[in-house]
Amino acid sequence: MNNFGSSETSNINGSGFVKMNDTPIKKFSIGHILLDSGKITPIEAERILHLQKESGLLFGEAALKLGFVTEADIQQVLAQQFDYPYLLPGEGSHSPGLVVAYQPFGNQVEIFRAIRSQLVLRWFSTGRKALTVIGCNPNDGISLFTSNLAVVFSQLGERTLLVDANLRCPQQHEIFNLKNKRGLSDVLAGRANIFEVISRIDSFIDLSVLPAGTLPPNPLELLNRSSFDELNIQLAKQFDVILYDTLAFSSGVDALTVTSRIGGTLVVVHENDTRINDINVMNEQIKRSGAEVIGSVLIDF
Repeated sequence: MNNFGSSETSNINGSGFVKMNDTPIKKFSIGHILLDSGKITPIEAERILHLQKESGLLFGEAALKLGFVTEADIQQVLAQQFDYPYLLPGEGSHSPGLVVAYQPFGNQVEIFRAIRSQLVLRWFSTGRKALTVIGCNPNDGISLFTSNLAVVFSQLGERTLLVDANLRCPQQHEIFNLKNKRGLSDVLAGRANIFEVISRIDSFIDLSVLPAGTLPPNPLELLNRSSFDELNIQLAKQFDVILYDTLAFSSGVDALTVTSRIGGTLVVVHENDTRINDINVMNEQIKRSGAEVIGSVLIDF
């Protein structure tokens, strides 16, 4: 039973409606969600319904016209109705660089959605579930790019896992404000159970993160273990999309090792930081490892 703090408001009845005097507000409608979240009061809802009836406006339009809510309030309600989770600035304690979470209707996010669509068509629709993301240099913004891509996949309703396979200078725990006591390195070393160290990201229904864990003295050797293949098989049974964030290519062969095990990668290059020759060398070595370059993305953040 829900009570909105007014004698004018009755509880939800069996037909799934909230009654405001004699005018029903259907459960899970914009009006109901605005009431339930405290964005409007029952008295304000009455005034909105009255204007809606008089002017033939939608509930949200009437609420905006009366000044009871903002455009951001309406967008957030629509996101709830269509199962498209995103955050308002300051929510979630995540990095503000997660633009697909904090600015879900901007032009930059449309680019991530376009990349997602291409990856679905070229890679994930064929039954594959895992993909690495590789960049040339440490300051290319690859980790932030990968985290945004993971969020946008989760917004599609795919059970998404973001794995921080950068065992030298990991960043995903910082981006998502997670503890990094145990993670991938500990699982590969046999020191932890995989499903005990995966963190569900509450802000996004279908997103989980496997942090890098303890910084090991032998990262390359860990990534080369057969337990890595066994781990990926396990994860593929639980998730629809698995994205591996990796060490920059110029910093060592870790990324190449992971990619050769996964079989495919998305190459990300920075507009002002990556040289054409470096890209060519990286692509050639990836192909020699037996992996496939699914595509390349140019970023400037």
